[in-house]
Amino acid sequence: MALGARAPLDPLGPLDLFGDGFVRDSYPWLDRLRAQAPVHYDPGTGLWLVSRYEEVRRALLDPALFRPDNALRAVTPLPVAVLRILARAGFTLPPALANNGAPSLPGLRRVVSRFFNAERVAAAVPVIQRVAEDLLDTVWSELDATGRCELFSSFAQVLPCRVLMEFPGIRGVTPATLIRWSDASLELFWGGPTFDRQRELAVLVGGFHQWLTDTVRGDAAPPTSFVGALASRRSPDGEPLDIGTAVAACFFVFIAGQSTTGQLIATVLRRALTEPDLWQHVPGRTGPAEAWVEEVLRREPPVTTWRRVTVRAAELGGVRIPEGAQLLLMLMGSGSDPKVFPHPERMRPYRTNVRHHLAFGVGRHRCPGASLARTEAAVALRVAAGRLSGVWLEEGGTEPPMLGLLSCRAPLGVTVSR
Repeated sequence: MALGARAPLDPLGPLDLFGDGFVRDSYPWLDRLRAQAPVHYDPGTGLWLVSRYEEVRRALLDPALFRPDNALRAVTPLPVAVLRILARAGFTLPPALANNGAPSLPGLRRVVSRFFNAERVAAAVPVIQRVAEDLLDTVWSELDATGRCELFSSFAQVLPCRVLMEFPGIRGVTPATLIRWSDASLELFWGGPTFDRQRELAVLVGGFHQWLTDTVRGDAAPPTSFVGALASRRSPDGEPLDIGTAVAACFFVFIAGQSTTGQLIATVLRRALTEPDLWQHVPGRTGPAEAWVEEVLRREPPVTTWRRVTVRAAELGGVRIPEGAQLLLMLMGSGSDPKVFPHPERMRPYRTNVRHHLAFGVGRHRCPGASLARTEAAVALRVAAGRLSGVWLEEGGTEPPMLGLLSCRAPLGVTVSR
């Protein structure tokens, strides 16, 4: 079988991975794909869409056959004028973490994982709580003054950024700047921007890369900080880690630790606000918040897809795919596979197998910051529900804008009133 079937998508209209319909409600397409064409070739993007849990997990666990070389490649081709902007900034992303299928990966992961192990994450909880309380002081001031507040930009987006700056030790940049740089990077590499927008984004991404390079090269970062540990890392033969690889690792960690965690918190808050009983019972208790975060990760993960490329021709889900095929592993689809998660459309925080979801990946490339992201989202929910017990989600008859990148999906607005 050379290509996945296309017929199952016809009743839903043409599939557009960046279209408003797919971004706002992906589940009808994902359900149909998973049931009738779990490995489907999409001629519009040239991607093979893999939507069933079994095949997604298999691809993630076999990096020798399904390599991550294309994981950070721009989805929308970058024109020469945009590439020149990046080149002038010295921008390059050699294999480091998410896009690294080489033997150097385990050593780099060990350095990164040390900063996100259980002991460090537990030690970060007071920091997360303090930052959350501080941000909610400002939220309450706005609620008192206007009767409403937008929690995405004032709380969900800022909290992980500030924690990231304090926890691994990032200095010399404001939270607003780091957020702007991270969001620009996501849009440039995983979005469908126009040419003019690409040029604007490339300037920001180039500035981000230059700052990272200066930070790694400089001597201001303490040896105990994340940047300091990467800069001082030595290979088994004693060679220092090259600057480009260290910068690439920082680039990935800073974006994942800030932007995608903020998107997770926004989704967790918005979904929790639609469940009054949950919102009332979360404060002051350990367990409900963590369980809710896990169920949101299963059903609505902020990182919805990841990419792989086949080293040689292979069969996946009964479909023959060629060498060099570009795969889109649909993590969001896998979390709603009814064969693994019964009644996947229902939010059931205490599913016995909820931790089996693939929101953080699995295997060699599993997200090293998964524990921190989980903890930040649970603390954010618990503190927000305690401080904002008298608020409700403001709908106004319209849905909030959605972030709709190839690999990221989240509400860009969580407005509450009192």
